[in-house]
Amino acid sequence: MNFAALARDFWRDGYLVLEDVFDLDLMDEYQRLIVGHFGETPAFAHNEEFLTRAATDVIPWFPQQDGFDIFGRVENDRRLRDLTTAILGDGWTALYCMTMFSGRGTKGQAWHQDCTPDERSVFNLNRLIYTEDISPEIGGQTVVVPGTHRRGELTVGPVDEDFPDQVTLTPRKGTLVLLHGHTWHRVLPVNGRHRVSTNYRCCPRGTPANITDICVYRNMRYRFETNEVVEDRQTSGA
Repeated sequence: MNFAALARDFWRDGYLVLEDVFDLDLMDEYQRLIVGHFGETPAFAHNEEFLTRAATDVIPWFPQQDGFDIFGRVENDRRLRDLTTAILGDGWTALYCMTMFSGRGTKGQAWHQDCTPDERSVFNLNRLIYTEDISPEIGGQTVVVPGTHRRGELTVGPVDEDFPDQVTLTPRKGTLVLLHGHTWHRVLPVNGRHRVSTNYRCCPRGTPANITDICVYRNMRYRFETNEVVEDRQTSGA
């Protein structure tokens, strides 16, 4: 890998897609553990207000916190660590490994930014791996708007409308997607049995560990620690 060139591409677009990065047998083992944890119809972790206003049907699991050390094999992959350093610089911090599960017929995720863009240099980096193929038949593709990590706050409007410059990502098993926390992105509805991704979140040196506590949606800002809307953007004139 040419890490310097990949870092330039990331900073140009606010995201980066690399296919065929991780061992498929390892991805199969991760998928077996993830589906074994969730089953096919797990309960949602967030309250009804969040699920309705955020148009988000995603259930998180933190496997390393439950003792599944095998998930450290990706986290400690030298290529991933070197690429992260090329993008963020020395001294970056790993936050957590979070698997996200969406069942059949769920909404996916509405447009959002993972952290507030009030300060351009304060952000998280999503390092997403895919343990099974995403396809148009299954649904759950990730949609991004390139360059929006430099555009400021996500605009107010319908939570699931299309943007003219959006790009749809359809990752295969073993793919790595790097996504800036300020980049505008959403996940399309899930039509197949389920949709899974695993996010090894991290952040640059000096970034607060709770950087992703407040998420920006087109209709609100939401604080996860207290499970509350901290700004109604449809009435605030944002």
